[in-house]
Amino acid sequence: MLKLALLSLVIAAVLALLGFGGAAGAFVGIAKILFFIAIAVFVLFLVLGILAGKGVKNALD
Repeated sequence: MLKLALLSLVIAAVLALLGFGGAAGAFVGIAKILFFIAIAVFVLFLVLGILAGKGVKNALD
């Protein structure tokens, strides 16, 4: 997901250099959305991993 966000930023930069401001702005918006989705998924998996680790530790004790 972060690769797609980075790719969108690169495309936006190229479009901005070529003078396509509207399309560049759209790609920047897409990159922002993908970045925040990636952060949310990371936090979700981090919390689930911590909870699963505690469950395994309690089962072993």
